[in-house]
Amino acid sequence: MSTSHDASSINFDRIIDRTDTPSLKWHHYGDDVLPMWVADMDFRSPEPVIRALKERAEHGIFGYERSPSDLRDIITDRLQRLYRWNVNPEAIVFLPGVVPGFNLAARAFIGPEEGLLIQTPVYMHILHAADVAGVRSDTMELTEQPSGRYIVDFDRFDATIRDSTRMFLLCSPHNPVGRVFTRDELERMAATCLRHDTLICSDEIHCDLTFEDHEHIPIAALDPEIEAQTITLMAPSKTFNIAGLRCAFAVIPNPDLRKVYDGARGHLVGYPNLMGYTAARAAYREGGPWLDALTEYLTGNRELLTTTIEEAMPQIKVRPPEGMYLAWLDCRSLELPQNPHAFFLNEAKVALNRGADFGPGGEGFVRLNFGCPRSQLQEGLDRMKAALDTRNQSA
Repeated sequence: MSTSHDASSINFDRIIDRTDTPSLKWHHYGDDVLPMWVADMDFRSPEPVIRALKERAEHGIFGYERSPSDLRDIITDRLQRLYRWNVNPEAIVFLPGVVPGFNLAARAFIGPEEGLLIQTPVYMHILHAADVAGVRSDTMELTEQPSGRYIVDFDRFDATIRDSTRMFLLCSPHNPVGRVFTRDELERMAATCLRHDTLICSDEIHCDLTFEDHEHIPIAALDPEIEAQTITLMAPSKTFNIAGLRCAFAVIPNPDLRKVYDGARGHLVGYPNLMGYTAARAAYREGGPWLDALTEYLTGNRELLTTTIEEAMPQIKVRPPEGMYLAWLDCRSLELPQNPHAFFLNEAKVALNRGADFGPGGEGFVRLNFGCPRSQLQEGLDRMKAALDTRNQSA
């Protein structure tokens, strides 16, 4: 990986006005609302990515582009370097996004009378994947410990899988609860799936963003037998803040699975656009220093978030996420007259994600995106505290 970009020049404190762009994050709510919801960071993407896009635009011709073989090599080299996972370049299948990737897997491998296993509360597109595919949803809740940490109840996991449960859609790191699963947890989930002959489709889009001593392990990298029964979905989009460029990929080492998966596109699921390929190539080749600086900055934001909530809003329970830039806030003790999303939107003018939208186990929670300049995060927290103080004074 190139380190030509000077990380010291990266300024994550810089406020960039996004209101003059058609940003979903900034235009979904009113102009007086501070948006801290959708997983879209308010940071300028790495300079090597911006430079590569400018150079490609200067070429002036934007015709059809083949899937780039060099990007396959870049990805497989990266998987080996970061995760000690040896994958042949031919195992890489390019996609326009991770969401189309797991919806395609569900359509390709699950029959009308078969089921898709998910663990809630979970990313809303995973929550609805079974409905999109027209199959049965086999749902189990993660277990919330008194500390706020979530674990897998393996007896419940095993019991939820029926003979007709064809696929397990894993979210790893888990969105929204912030878990980075341990090797032991992944091995136990994988062993259960192997025993039931249940395929694994693993959404690992946040794999590059972990904190402290938490190490992301691709579930397929555990063992060749598990790898042969797994479709792994990854992307540079969340890592390098380039989601709008629509470039992702599946890692499918099993050629039989890959053939069925690729054949199921049916001229409905396409490929990334040429700018997406360009950005991914530059990000993976030269974005390392930027990512290192981002992780350090997000670590500081996470500390500010948890400390402020614990000291200024102690009725809200928060456990520092092990990965991602999304915090899962337990607001059940606030005893609000409305759901916490509506309260903070109406009274604090802060937009968060509604916990109930993540399925069973999400009621009374909100999800907060702290991937933003620190002053912006502080403003959001200040608004939330002021709204709670006003409510408490009038109670």
